[in-house]
Amino acid sequence: MSAPADIDVRPITEAEYPEWLRAVHAGFLREPVVSETELEARRAQFEPGRLLGAFDGDRCVATFRSFAQEVTAVGGEFVAADAISAVTVTATHRRRGLLTRMMSQDLAAAKERGDVLATLIAAEYRIYGRYGFGPATSAAEWTIDVTRAGLDPRGPDLDGGRIELVEPGDVRKLGPELHDRMRRAMPGAISRDDWFWQLKTGAVRTAPWTEPFFAVYRAADGTVEGLMAYEVDDKWADTMQPLNTASVRQMIASTPAAERALWHYLCSIDWVMQVKSGWRAPDDLLPDLLPNPPAAGITMQSDWLWVRILDVVRALEARTYEGEGALVLEVVDASGMTGGRYRLEASPAGATCTATTRSADLTLDVRELATLWLGDESVARLVALGRVREEQAGAGRGADALLRTSRRPWCPDMF
Repeated sequence: MSAPADIDVRPITEAEYPEWLRAVHAGFLREPVVSETELEARRAQFEPGRLLGAFDGDRCVATFRSFAQEVTAVGGEFVAADAISAVTVTATHRRRGLLTRMMSQDLAAAKERGDVLATLIAAEYRIYGRYGFGPATSAAEWTIDVTRAGLDPRGPDLDGGRIELVEPGDVRKLGPELHDRMRRAMPGAISRDDWFWQLKTGAVRTAPWTEPFFAVYRAADGTVEGLMAYEVDDKWADTMQPLNTASVRQMIASTPAAERALWHYLCSIDWVMQVKSGWRAPDDLLPDLLPNPPAAGITMQSDWLWVRILDVVRALEARTYEGEGALVLEVVDASGMTGGRYRLEASPAGATCTATTRSADLTLDVRELATLWLGDESVARLVALGRVREEQAGAGRGADALLRTSRRPWCPDMF
C-alpha cells in the first residue's frame, strides 16, 4: 500500500471522470459499476477544478466535489456558498488524511473566490466539526394516519383556489419561479439549478426512474403557490381493504394556504390510508393543519444543512436581526481562515460587523458560530453545554435576543 505522501490529491480531468464516479459508488457502498446512462447524465456536473480525487497509482481512492450555491440568510439575502458533495474515501484508504487534504484545498479555493460560506449535508455527524462546520438546520419527517386525522373526506376547502395534476414539463416551467419566491422567505434554503429540475422530473436519469404524481396549488388569481411530488404504493389487506401509503418526494409552498391545501388534498385521496411527509422543517405547520394533530407522528428527526463560515464579517452583515444591540465575539478557528475578535452592531434596520480590540462578550469556535448563524440554536444552551464561553455574565441570553429567529430555518434539499 502506498504511503500517504505518495497518494496524489488533485483536480480530476474529464477523462478521469468515469474512474472518479466509480470511486464515488464504492465510497457510498453502491454497486461499483457506473452505467452509461448515469455517466452520460452526470457529465453535466463536471466542472474543471471543482472535482478532486486522490489517486493511488491509476486508481481513484477518494473523491470530493464542490459547486456554486446560494444560501438564504435570515431576512432573505442570498449568500454565495461553496457546496460540498460526493465526499468519499474508499475503505482500503481510510485514516490516511485524504479527506483533510481535499477539504483544505477546497476551502482555501472557496475563500479565494470570495465565497462567504461552505455547506454540506453530513452523512456522519462526527466528521465535519473538525473542519469548522456546524449543523445549522435540522429536518423532520411525519407519518400521518389518515383515518385519525379528522379531515373532511370530501377534500379540502380551497377558498377559490384549485389543485391541478400537471406533467413533468409543466413542473420544469412553473417550479423555478415558485422556488425562488419560497426560498427568499426561508432562511437555510438553497438555490436549485436547471439540472435539479431535470433530475426531479425524469428528464435526466441517474438511476431507475418511477414517475411520481405532480400536483400544484393555484390561488384564486391563478398564481402557483405550491408544488408537491408524491408516489403511492399498492398495498391491500387480505380482506381487500386498502392499506396504501402516499410518500412525498418534495413539497414547496410560498403561502400557508398552499401548504394546507396540498396536505389536505393528499390526505383525501381514495385508498390512501397513510401519508409520509418527506423531509420537512422541524417546526413545520403540518401537524397543526390537521383537526387531530396527534395523527401525525414524527418518524425521523436529524441534523441537515451544515455550514462553515469563511468570512465572519460578510456572514453576520448579510442577515437581519429581530432585536437591537451589540455583541463582541472572539471567534476561534484552528485553520487560521476566520479567527479574530469582531464587534457586531445590529438592529432590524441592518448590521455592521468589524474587527475590534474591545473585550469579548463570548468566545466560541467557528463551528458554533455556524450553528448560530441561521438563528436556530440557543447561545445559552451552548454555554450550558460548554461549547460557548461567556466572558461577560449574562452575555448568552443577550446574544439569544439578538441572534435567534421567530421561525426555525430549513433546507428542503439534499445535495
